[in-house]
Amino acid sequence: MVKNATVSARIDEDIKNQAEEILHQLGIPVSVVINTLYHQIIARNGVPFSLTLPRKPKSLGEITKSELDAKLQHSYEQACSRQGRPLDDVFETIERKHI
Repeated sequence: MVKNATVSARIDEDIKNQAEEILHQLGIPVSVVINTLYHQIIARNGVPFSLTLPRKPKSLGEITKSELDAKLQHSYEQACSRQGRPLDDVFETIERKHI
């Protein structure tokens, strides 16, 4: 099959750079990934992964005491085992995605 078409899309530069770095480490050209995605769209007659809206988090008035306790316990355990991220990093990520 002759490859004679071009795909062009505008995306966030940081996302592009991160993805391309991962692909570089894997030794996979971006064009191969895009070509594979297009083949999967054709094979599945749709997008090959779920496209859904994220669930809105429950407000404090909607969550039960046991759900809140479980979330707090989980967060506490993550903090104790140093699995969390610095708060500044979390807010920076949120701002990049939503601002």
